[in-house]
Amino acid sequence: MARAVVVGAGLGGLASAIALRQRGWEVTVLERRPHAAEAGAGIALWPNALRALDVLGLGARARELGIVEIGGGIRTSSGRWLARTDAADLRRRQGDGVVVLPRPDLHDLLRAAAPDLRAGVGVHRVEPGDGTRPAVVHDDAGGRHGADLVVAADGVRSTVRAAFWPDVTVRDTGHTAFRVVADHRLAEGGESWGGGDLVGLAPLPGDRTYLYAMVPTAEAPTGDPLPWLRARLAGWHEPVAAVLDAVHGPVLVHPLADLRPPATWHHGRVTLLGDAAHAMTPNLGQGAAQAFLDAVVLAEEATGDPDSLQAYERRRRPVAEAVARRSRTAGDVAAWRSPVAVALRNALVGALPAGASARALDHLLGTPATVSDRRAPSVG
Repeated sequence: MARAVVVGAGLGGLASAIALRQRGWEVTVLERRPHAAEAGAGIALWPNALRALDVLGLGARARELGIVEIGGGIRTSSGRWLARTDAADLRRRQGDGVVVLPRPDLHDLLRAAAPDLRAGVGVHRVEPGDGTRPAVVHDDAGGRHGADLVVAADGVRSTVRAAFWPDVTVRDTGHTAFRVVADHRLAEGGESWGGGDLVGLAPLPGDRTYLYAMVPTAEAPTGDPLPWLRARLAGWHEPVAAVLDAVHGPVLVHPLADLRPPATWHHGRVTLLGDAAHAMTPNLGQGAAQAFLDAVVLAEEATGDPDSLQAYERRRRPVAEAVARRSRTAGDVAAWRSPVAVALRNALVGALPAGASARALDHLLGTPATVSDRRAPSVG
């Protein structure tokens, strides 16, 4: 039986472990954190992410754990709609809507299905192996793990990637994200764009709301972020203020970054996956989706021969890197500050025909799959 070691127990790492085990691999997941839990507020799963989860056998449960957005779009900070999302039309075209659920619940779902997860075990060194020799993963407790495949799924600041792709750099976007959950029943979600700031709202199960905000990092607070957010967004349309007033739990604060793409995704028997390969900004909501698609394709293509990793890279790299570029561009446009640029942006978004927006979204999300079709071109 071929053996794989997955480094990192985030969403992408767990998905790859599940997918590989389905294909007959013996899989071990190593996670440096003592508790392999996922911090986070909410996460939106677009149809391509749900199709990938269907391949893993987890799509139905993910839908049960979440709530389908009933509508949304893009509006100004005053509340004027620039573009609306027709949720019913999205479901007709794609077979699914957008399902929003707590990010920890999604992680728990994947973890429960994943094989042999060893928390508190970091990676000290990796011997990449080649066509005649297996890879060897040396953990920081002195353990050795031989492997026909090593999946580096250890995030945007991947230590495995740094060892074999030292020239790859993480790029700061100059913006910081704030994420909260509030006891607030949301009628309609979507994003709102101001002059440099962005706010997103999405419903969560249990009459809760997920709010995320993006502001220039240079202006982010060093103290308690919640009072600062309330003051910063006090003039925005409702229900932004009401949601912030109903926040419970912590405010999660993350400087946003993406990745200057590596020249290749594989070295010997080591391959990159998810954020380690193509970390992207959250503006298109595609980070987890692209990692899930990586996992599905990797499991379909990988064999005991390291040359098989070329097929995985050919199928996934162009798509994932294109999405990452589009996501960064979307974030840059949403963060424009000049009044002239903001007015032009709003006019262009408002003038875009609904059909053109739908075609662009379908291009991003790919072709709907049937339950029986398990080839990756059908899942995104």
